[in-house]
Amino acid sequence: MNARAAEVTALEVRLGHSFASPDLLEQALTHASVGEGARKVLNNERLEFLGDRVLGLFTAEVLMAQFPTAREGDLSQRYNMLVNREACARAARRMGLGPALRLAGGESKRGGREHDTILADACEAVLAALYVDGGPDVARGVYLRYWADEIETLGQSAIGSAAMGNPKSFLQEWAAAKRKPIPTYVVVARSGPDHQPVFTVEVQVDGLEPAKADGRSRQEAEKAAASLLLSREGLQ
Repeated sequence: MNARAAEVTALEVRLGHSFASPDLLEQALTHASVGEGARKVLNNERLEFLGDRVLGLFTAEVLMAQFPTAREGDLSQRYNMLVNREACARAARRMGLGPALRLAGGESKRGGREHDTILADACEAVLAALYVDGGPDVARGVYLRYWADEIETLGQSAIGSAAMGNPKSFLQEWAAAKRKPIPTYVVVARSGPDHQPVFTVEVQVDGLEPAKADGRSRQEAEKAAASLLLSREGLQ
């Protein structure tokens, strides 16, 4: 057994699920870079598509249960904190996905096993593979285990209701109070079809590490990025 095969086996043990279709897990762990060139290899992009929806469903279930009186806008802000790229990458690291990933040689040499986007995409794909192979309960159990820290942090967040309701305004007021320039928002990526785009926005505040988040509109992504930065920095 080679080193990566051993990592995949160890990953199955950590996930608590023995795949009836091992090829499904292999596909979930295969980055698109492996398919570049003459050989056609199934990668994890299709499973990532499903996993994004599975992740959304489980996250919505958790939020509805934990915040029974919260309004839709507040739920949406909390939702974005649990499904953004950084949260998924952290969950992937808790799973130990990096060593089990199948990457092209060049991507691996560039440090792809620690790249947030690659880890986040693979994490969603693994959720989808668990959903297909083991069913919703198996996938939900893995989600609750590896997102537990994110969910706990969310519940203990020091951000008040004003920040949750309008994080951009709250962040701007905080920056002004600290005599910092107004926060800036930059669209760093746009994906998806024209009728259903996904925007990735980075918020930049002088003296703080930028934060990125996705949204179905630029405004939604900006609010999600501001909310993520507020949560990460413990601002209030």
